[in-house]
Amino acid sequence: MNFPMISFQWLPFVLLIFLSSVSATLKNIPRLSPIGGKFLHDLETVSASISDDLKTFYYDQTLDHFNYRPESYTTFQQRYVINSKYWGGATRNAPILAYFGAEAPLDGDLSVVGFLADNAQQFQALILYIEHRYYGNSIPFGSREEALRNASTLGYFNSAQAIADYAEIITHVKETLHANDSPVIVIGGSYGGMLASWFRLKYPHVALGALASSAPILYFDDITPQNGYFSVVSKDFKEASETCYQTIQKSWSEIDKATSQPSGLSNLSKEFKTCRPLSESSELKNYLESVYSSAAQYNHPPDYPVTIVCGGIDGAPSDASILEKIFAGLVAYRGIRSCYVNEPRNISETTVGWRWQTCSEMVIPIGHGNDTMFEPDPFILSSYIEQCKSIYGVPPRPHWVTSYYGGHDIKLILHRFGSNIIFSNGLRDPYSTGGVLDNISDTIVAVSTVNGSHCLDILFAKESDPEWLVMQRKVELRIIEQWISEYYADLLAYKK
Repeated sequence: MNFPMISFQWLPFVLLIFLSSVSATLKNIPRLSPIGGKFLHDLETVSASISDDLKTFYYDQTLDHFNYRPESYTTFQQRYVINSKYWGGATRNAPILAYFGAEAPLDGDLSVVGFLADNAQQFQALILYIEHRYYGNSIPFGSREEALRNASTLGYFNSAQAIADYAEIITHVKETLHANDSPVIVIGGSYGGMLASWFRLKYPHVALGALASSAPILYFDDITPQNGYFSVVSKDFKEASETCYQTIQKSWSEIDKATSQPSGLSNLSKEFKTCRPLSESSELKNYLESVYSSAAQYNHPPDYPVTIVCGGIDGAPSDASILEKIFAGLVAYRGIRSCYVNEPRNISETTVGWRWQTCSEMVIPIGHGNDTMFEPDPFILSSYIEQCKSIYGVPPRPHWVTSYYGGHDIKLILHRFGSNIIFSNGLRDPYSTGGVLDNISDTIVAVSTVNGSHCLDILFAKESDPEWLVMQRKVELRIIEQWISEYYADLLAYKK
């Protein structure tokens, strides 16, 4: 069937005003998403090349999997999509590749995440994509306005409920297709990669294995140094160009200096062609920080956005000021536009959803100190908790992820009972600092590439892909093939 063009649904006007007013005070935790770069930054409608082989279904999903109160039995329609073109069928126990949607509507993943479609024929696999609750078309309480009204309705919006949703839908699909013995490999990227790895640990009877791409499962509870993310961003820029790195490093004080002058903010607004006048310098600083972070996180070949930004900065006229060079880098990255900064595009369902998730359980303590190209800005947990309480009326639970899924002493613990998880990372991805970068056991393995970026391995393969990326995918496929082969041997042995 044909899918609509990718779009982001907008929230009620009152909620937009409220969230816009608090967004400047709440510390930004960079988005986790397989899709990034200019697409995420712009949130523009783009044309999606979606296969006609995809069929959309809806499942009556349970609102609350963990309680037996009457309201827990309320259901909502959860979207999932199936491609059975290459499936070998239930009688052959052909495998199922299940993709876990994350903090966005499923549509974008369908057009960009190609690992499943690229390899379904090789495995004779059924492809199953599942949308995350509260995103896209999978909205409880009848409408987005009701679902996002307050912490009482948002309280069902968490990762434990999400992976329980996935378990129900996978089980439902297998029963519907009479494919109870078909092995399931779950696949996810970024936050979805976290979900995939946690799913394998929590539901080993449902999934044979998991490919967790760019999943920073160790960026919680101070397991990973808080400056890890921005240290890698800085390293990426420094390796691209030392002069570019130094220009960015010097620019923050130049912004402060310009702001302190008469009509300083007005002049900065003109210099950076802002879409509306700056009310404070932090608006510009936060915007530039997000540009540099996005460029580094999604530093995909063949364009390499970090190189594009630095090309603009270093390519400015020799007599250009530091801020003129910074603006040249911005134009190189974003292209020629009528305006930059403060574009009227900030509040999408993903922005709102991710804000709730990071203010509840996904508390990723990211900050930067003196060893980066950014101004010092440490993550102060007590302040963050108070900010979240002021927005939602309830505090986040910063230690819940490690309590529920683990993380501390991961090698000591998982090598005893965990199995069949691939943690893939590109070391140019700032979130790789919170990833599993070393093998834990023979079956919980780390597959890393020095030049890789965020979730690059699960995107559609291209003829222009560098050899190291081709080899990374081949390694992952060989591991999955081995899991499935061993499963079939066990199936024969134990089903006699």
